[in-house]
Amino acid sequence: MEKILTLHPQGKAGVNISRNKYDHVRRVIELVVSENPNITFSEMADISKEILKKESFDGKPLWYITTVKLDLEARGILERVPKTSPHQLVLSN
Repeated sequence: MEKILTLHPQGKAGVNISRNKYDHVRRVIELVVSENPNITFSEMADISKEILKKESFDGKPLWYITTVKLDLEARGILERVPKTSPHQLVLSN
């Protein structure tokens, strides 16, 4: 099984996760954020969890969502909207 070492936007150590799970969660996050610009993290996580539960996702959805979200931020694919509280997310251009 292929793995990916995730990145962290603050340079902290990443984790190794299954490439298939990473890609799946990434697609869900990107879909939810693209359909809901400036969505808060908790709103994005709730919608993403519901999608993953319907698909019988194997694992703890919130942990994967958080891990992949941080990786996407570190890679410049997802951005936090500055000066928002709670922080909002948008896809990078």
